[in-house]
Amino acid sequence: MRFRIGADIGGTFTDIVLVSDDGSVFAFGKVLTTPLQPDDAVIAGIGGLLDARGIDRAQVATVVHGTTLFTNALIERKGATTALVTTRGFRDAVEIGREHRYDIYDLRMRRPAPLAPRRHRYELDERILADGTVRTPLDAAEVRALAARLRAEGIEAVGLSLINAYVDDRHERRAAEILRAEMPGVALTLSSELVPEIGEHVRSSTVLANVYVKRIAETYLGRLRDRLADDLGLDAGLYVMQSDGGICEIGTAVEAPVRLVESGPAGGALAAAHFGAALGHDDVLAFDMGGTTAKACLVADARPLIASEFEVDRQYLFKKHSGLPVKVPVIEMIEIGTGGGSVARVDDLGRLRVGPDSAGAAPGPACYGQGGAEPTVTDADLVLGYLDPGFFLGGDLALNRAAAETAIRTRVAEPLGLSLTEAAWGIHQLANESMASAARIHAIERGRTIADFPVFATGGAGPVHAFGVASILRCPRVICPLGAGVMSALGFLTAPLSVNFAKSLPGRLDSLDWAGARRVIAGMEAEGREVLGRTLDPAEVTLSLFADMRYVKQGFEVRVPVDRAAVAAGRADALRRSFEKAYRAIYGHVMSGNPVEVVSWRVVASGPKPAMHLPTRPERADATPDAALKGHRPIFLPAAKALADTPVYDRYALPAGARFDGPAVIEERESTVVVNAAASIRVDAQANLVIDLAPRDG
Repeated sequence: MRFRIGADIGGTFTDIVLVSDDGSVFAFGKVLTTPLQPDDAVIAGIGGLLDARGIDRAQVATVVHGTTLFTNALIERKGATTALVTTRGFRDAVEIGREHRYDIYDLRMRRPAPLAPRRHRYELDERILADGTVRTPLDAAEVRALAARLRAEGIEAVGLSLINAYVDDRHERRAAEILRAEMPGVALTLSSELVPEIGEHVRSSTVLANVYVKRIAETYLGRLRDRLADDLGLDAGLYVMQSDGGICEIGTAVEAPVRLVESGPAGGALAAAHFGAALGHDDVLAFDMGGTTAKACLVADARPLIASEFEVDRQYLFKKHSGLPVKVPVIEMIEIGTGGGSVARVDDLGRLRVGPDSAGAAPGPACYGQGGAEPTVTDADLVLGYLDPGFFLGGDLALNRAAAETAIRTRVAEPLGLSLTEAAWGIHQLANESMASAARIHAIERGRTIADFPVFATGGAGPVHAFGVASILRCPRVICPLGAGVMSALGFLTAPLSVNFAKSLPGRLDSLDWAGARRVIAGMEAEGREVLGRTLDPAEVTLSLFADMRYVKQGFEVRVPVDRAAVAAGRADALRRSFEKAYRAIYGHVMSGNPVEVVSWRVVASGPKPAMHLPTRPERADATPDAALKGHRPIFLPAAKALADTPVYDRYALPAGARFDGPAVIEERESTVVVNAAASIRVDAQANLVIDLAPRDG
C-alpha cells in the first residue's frame, strides 16, 4: 500500500492529511504553526501522524506542500535587499502604477511601497521598441559598472525588467549574463522568463515579488526536503502547491516562488470542486475560514475560476487596487480579513469593527491562554456556546472561557453598553456579514447569482460560520466535509502536476499574425512537455490553450478558452465567438460591432489528475443520530435572541444515512459545525454533513 501526504501551513495552524491510494486509510492532524521555523510544524505533524497510524516510512510516495511563508515575507517585508534594473525613463513606473484608486475620496490613501525602494531602482541606457527593433543597444560596460554599484550597495537580489523585453529578450539575457558573472550568487529574475507580457508596471511588480522571496524559497524548500529525508526517513517526492491549482517540483518552485503565494487557499477551492462534484454539485461556493482570513471562491462546472493576475499585501481593508499587483495565474477568490483570530474593537466613532488585524498563532485569541488580551471571533464563538472549551483540537488545546469573557466585556460590551452575550453575538454576526458581503460582490463581478450556489465549508472556523453566512446569502445548502479543518491539505492531493506559460503578442482578430501566434503557442507547448516530461510520461501531458482578449481600447482582458484547431486554421470568427461567450458570462452583454483583439496567449500543460478515494459507508435508511449524541449545552439561537440547550453530536459516531434537524452542534477534532436555526441535516456515504436551510419568508 502506498500513501500520499498533504501539508498546509496556515497563519495559526499547520494541517496534515494522509491518504492511501486504495482509500482504505484517511487520517489527518492539526498542530500549531511555528512561525519562526515553519518546517518544524510540518515535520512534527507528519511524524506524529505516521507514528499514530503505525505506517512504514517506505510506504509514503509523495508529499504535497502549501505554505503562506512567501505571502508573509512579502507582507512583512522580510525578503532580500532587492534592486530593480530597468530601461532609462522607467525607473518609477513600478511606483506610479495605474490610475485606479481603491477609495477616490481618501486624500490620505496608502499604497504598498514597491519592494525595491527608489534608491535601489537603477536604469540602463538601452531601448528595444515595441516592434522588436533595437533603438539603443545595450552597453556591456554600463552593466558591469552597475554590478559594481549593486555590490557596494549590498544588493542580494536583482529583478531585470527592461521595456519591451516581452517582444525581444536579448538585452535582458545579456545583462543577466554579465550580472551573474560580476555578482556570483546573486538571486536574479528576468521578466522575459517569468512574465513575458505587456504592461511594464505589473511586469516589474511581479519580477520584484519573485526575486524578493527567491532565496527564502530556495532555503526553506531545500531544508524541508532534507528534513523529510533526514528527520523522518522519507524517500518521497516533494511537490509544492501553486496558486493556480496545480502542483510542481521543487526546482520549478524555487525559480518562480511568486507562483506559490496563494498555495494554501488554492487547496480549499480544489477540495470544494472535487467533493462538490462527487455530490452532484458542479457549481459551489468554496468558503474557507481559518485563523487569520476567510476566502470565497466560485467553482463553476467543477472547476475553480482562474484569473491571470492578483494582488498581494492589500493595504486598506483588503480592497482591490490597494496591493502589489502580481501577474501569475491564480484561482480567483476574494480574501476577507476575517478569521477566527480577527480582533474585535470599538472604533473612535463608537462602531464595532472586526479585523482585518489578527491575533495569529502567537499570542492568539484571549481564550488560548497564551497572553492574548484582545477579543477575537474565536472568543465570541466560545462565549456563544458554539465551541466546547474542553474539546478544542480534540482537547489538545483547552480554551479559557473566563479570559474570553473578560476580553469581550472590557473591550466591547462595556464601551457599547451591551450585555456579554449581545457583544459576542455582534462580533460573530458582523464577521458573518462581512464574509457574506464579500462573497456576494465576488459573485456579482463574475455575473453569477450567489443564491444559486451551495456553500462548501472548509477551514477550522469555516463550519462554525458557514450556516450563518449561507443564511445571509440565502444559499440553499451547506456542505461540511469530514475533516473540514484540514481540507486545504486534502485538496492538494487532488491537484495534477501542471505548468503555465504566457506570451504577449497583441493583435486585432481582423489582422492577426496567425503564423506568429502559432509559433509562440508551439514554443510554449514544447516547453510544457519538456518541463513535465522530467516527471511524467510525455503521453500523459495534456495541453490547454487560452487567450487574453478584449474589445479594442478596453483596459482589461478576459481569459478565453481557445480551440487549437481554430488557431491552426486562422479562424477569427471562432475566436470571436469564444470571446463573446466568455464576455457575456461575466458582463451579461456583448458589443457586436466593436473590433476584438488578442493581447496574450496562454498554455497550461498538466498531467493526469490523481485519483482520490476516500472511505465510504453504505447509507442506511433506518440510521439515526441517537448513538452520536454527546449531550446538550446552551448555545445562542438568533431566532430566540437567547441561549438555549441544544443537542451536541460526535461527528465520528454519526452513521451514514442519519437525518436530524437543527439547531444542532456537531463536533470533530479539527472543527465544529454550528447550525443555530431550523434546518434539515443528513450524513452521506462519505461522512459529509449536508445541511438544507429552511426557506425564509420575504
